[in-house]
Parts: sequence; C-alpha cells; structure tokens
Amino acid sequence: MGHEGHDHHDHDHDHGGHHHHPHHGHAESAVSTWIVTCSDTRDAAGDESGAIARKLIAASGHSIAGQEIVKDDAHSIEHALEHALEHGARCVIFTGGTGVSSRDVTIETLTPKFSKTLDGFGELFRSLSFAQIGSAAWLSRASAGVINGALIFCLPGSPKAVQLALEKLILPELSHAVREVLR
Repeated sequence: MGHEGHDHHDHDHDHGGHHHHPHHGHAESAVSTWIVTCSDTRDAAGDESGAIARKLIAASGHSIAGQEIVKDDAHSIEHALEHALEHGARCVIFTGGTGVSSRDVTIETLTPKFSKTLDGFGELFRSLSFAQIGSAAWLSRASAGVINGALIFCLPGSPKAVQLALEKLILPELSHAVREVLR
C-alpha cells in the first residue's frame, strides 16, 4: 500500500486519453466532494468505507471538501447534506442506510429532495453488484440524483460496494457530470 503515492501522476496521464479534454488540468476538472458515512455504530477509526472513498476520490484528482460520520436518522442526514452544500460541495457521497431494514433511512431522506433522479446509476450499480455478489444485489436501493446543483450519491455501507461504485461508475464521469449539471 505504501508505494501508491508515487504512482498517481502516471495514472493521471494514462487516463487523460479517455477524456474529451486531455489537456485540461485537474484545476478545471477537479470536483469538490463531501463524504458522509451514515452509521450508528462506526467511528472515524472504523469507517472503512469513508476511508476508501476519500482515497479513491483524492487519487483521481478531485478535492475532499469535508468528511463526516452521522447517525442513521433523517435529521442527521439532512444536516450533513446542508453542511456539504454550504461548503460548496458539487458532489456529496453518502454511504450506508440504503438497505431494506427499518433503520435504513438514507434513501427516504434524500430522494424526495432530488430535482432530477439519475435512474441509470442505481440500475448499473445493481447490475455490477449482481456480478459480484449475486441475487442479494436487488436488496440494495443505491441511487443518485441532483439537489441544488450538486450530484448526490447514496451508496451501500460496505467498503466493496463503495469501491465498486466509485471506480466503475462515479469517478470516470464525475467531472463531465458536474459540468452537465451546471449548464
């Protein structure tokens, strides 16, 4: 793990060819991102999903505007959203609270606020999850949408799910998606 810091620049240039604007530096395309872990049990030390999100987002050249852990309740989740938007975050990633238990309220709290719902995110996420974990994938209500001009992603709490969503779906399109939302 320790050697990874040296690799970042090489990776950034490799990816350059895939984007429509290979000459744009990170300054123009970096997206201010806020990470919220929704959990009644985790603390900063045990927040593996939040740590993975932070690492992957930073490695792809985006900035972390803030990171917090909140309780699995509507008030705390709404407060975290307000916090992120107040700090100018253009992307807010929530992890946890997307399952079917009575304590899972992230989706109920956030999706009614979406001005646009990005159905394709949840569809593709569950499709990719199905390939990884099989039929349990349909129990995930992972979703994405737009609130006040910011992209909001509601991801499961599992570190593997967070990594899958970021690597395969969110990070490859994040700069482009934010530009589109702001148009």
